[in-house]
Formats: sequence, C-alpha cells, structure tokens
Amino acid sequence: MQIILLQRIVNLGKLGETVDVKPGYGRNFLIPQGKALPATKANIEKFEARRAELEAEEAREVAVAQERADALTDVNVIMRAKSGDEGKLFGSIGTRDIAEALTNSGLEVDRAEIKLPEGTLRQVGEYNVDIQLHHDVTASILVTILSEDGDIEDAAEEVEDDNEDYSEE
Repeated sequence: MQIILLQRIVNLGKLGETVDVKPGYGRNFLIPQGKALPATKANIEKFEARRAELEAEEAREVAVAQERADALTDVNVIMRAKSGDEGKLFGSIGTRDIAEALTNSGLEVDRAEIKLPEGTLRQVGEYNVDIQLHHDVTASILVTILSEDGDIEDAAEEVEDDNEDYSEE
C-alpha cells in the first residue's frame, strides 16, 4: 500500500515521502492517527498544497522540544531509595520514578520520553539518563540515587572497606 507521510515516522520515512507499507499498518494505524494519507493523485495534490504548513508545524515542534531540552541541561535529580549494605537497591528506579521526580521539580516530562537502554536502575550511584523530547532533540540529565539510611560516600566507603577485608584473606 502506498502512503504519503504527514510527519516523520521512525524507521519509515520523513514528512512528505511516499512509502510502501503493509495494508493493515496503513489502514489501521497510520491513516486513522493522522500520520499518513493514501497516495492517490487527489491526496498528493492536497498534500503539496499543505506541505509548507506541515513543515512549519514540525519546525515549531522542534523549537518547543529544544526549549524543553535547554531547561533540562545541567539538571541533577537526587532520589533516595532503600538499599542493602553493598549499594544494591531493594526494588529499582524506573522511568515512572524519574518522570515523577522531574515533574515534582517543575519540569514536565512524560515517562515515555525517558530512555533507559540497560533497563531500570538497581544500584546506588550516578547515572546519565537520556530524555528524547523529539526525534531530533535529546537531553541528558544526571540521576543520583542515594541510600535512604546514609550518603553515597558512606556506601562507597563501606564497599571499599569490604574489598579490603577480602584482599587481606
């Protein structure tokens, strides 16, 4: 099925491209969501008439995402969680927890925008987390996870002390 993309779609194409997709994907997802039109002569003419408007709309979206990314630069989210003696968390810190902490601090971030490629965070420490605000705009924040019962320095000293105990044996 030939369709015209009305916006950029990851792994498919950019705004204005005519691409082949499976009929079900086109009919059941792309067209009802307003992301594409069937590639008929009439629709191609309609699209060409609206091309400038759609490109301007996409440029506005990128500008808004860039403003949000600028607000997120140099952000350090400090979270406390229960952990064991060696810094391993009882549970984990996921995208929902990070999004909630950012929203509580006044920065509106959706949990779907937070990218944790290696999965949830399960250790005390500092992590660089990417936030993809738009397909072209990504911001990076620092997430620091501290133990609820002590500082990160205390946990690090305990780990070092434990390592020294094992090396003497």
